[in-house]
Amino acid sequence: VAKLDKGEIKFKKEGFDIHEIIEEAKENLEFNQLEELKGSIELILKAENSIIFSDAVHITNVIYNLLDNAIKYCKSQSRIVISSELVKGRFQFTVTDNGKGIAKDDQKYIFDKFYRVSTGNLHDVKGFGLGLFYVKTVLAAMDGEISVKSQLEKGSSFTVTLPLNKK
Repeated sequence: VAKLDKGEIKFKKEGFDIHEIIEEAKENLEFNQLEELKGSIELILKAENSIIFSDAVHITNVIYNLLDNAIKYCKSQSRIVISSELVKGRFQFTVTDNGKGIAKDDQKYIFDKFYRVSTGNLHDVKGFGLGLFYVKTVLAAMDGEISVKSQLEKGSSFTVTLPLNKK
């Protein structure tokens, strides 16, 4: 994150199929984390074109970060849906969960470095408040965007928009 902050990371932008990365992440997390938690990830990948122009390593990290948060902040059985579509000539995917949700007042800060939603004296989720900062910073460098919609006790949806591969 320090190198990212200083602009010392060189991104390797190329065309690749993001659906393949999403499918691989689903398989890995269902096998490694969700099996014991009795959770699930459903894919609704409707984008006809899923070849984006970005850095595959960092976009993979973005996907895993969003999925890891969806699992960590779930109260019981994680139900995660990843959907994709094309919107205004760009690739868009959304990670939706049935977790704790994020209060409206906190939503404007969750992408700030070191910001963590206050849980009072309860420290049940580990972290430094860097994950969503990393996600937002990487996406900005890739000409991408992220937004959140969330409701307490109902869950959250993080929507990522990225450029399609330039031919």
